[in-house]
Amino acid sequence: MAQHLPDIIGINKNFMKRTFLGEFEEVALLTVAILGEEAYAVTVTQELEQKTGRSVGFSSVHTTLQRMEEKGFLSSKMGGATAERGGRRKRFFTITALGRKALQEVKQVREDLWKALPQSTLELMGG
Repeated sequence: MAQHLPDIIGINKNFMKRTFLGEFEEVALLTVAILGEEAYAVTVTQELEQKTGRSVGFSSVHTTLQRMEEKGFLSSKMGGATAERGGRRKRFFTITALGRKALQEVKQVREDLWKALPQSTLELMGG
């Protein structure tokens, strides 16, 4: 009898306590971590477009960053006003311990799934 996916990837009772990220949340959170102190909505949008090769809407990034801050994955602080922004301030985001934990968990799940992939399937994929 074939193993069930939860058994293959080692899901246990604590699995339901994990915090799940959507794909866009995951790449946005990774991008904030990559950018470090330079992470604000515009730079995150630009970096996402560059790294993924996809067109990314600024408003989507802005909303996602705010939502992840509400969930505790990010924290933010306001930067100083600049003339180039018409006196407006930038909101800089940083990843929190909870955000790092969520990224580690999603990375582990992905690695477990790739390890569970049958060799015959990998060969069909050219791997």
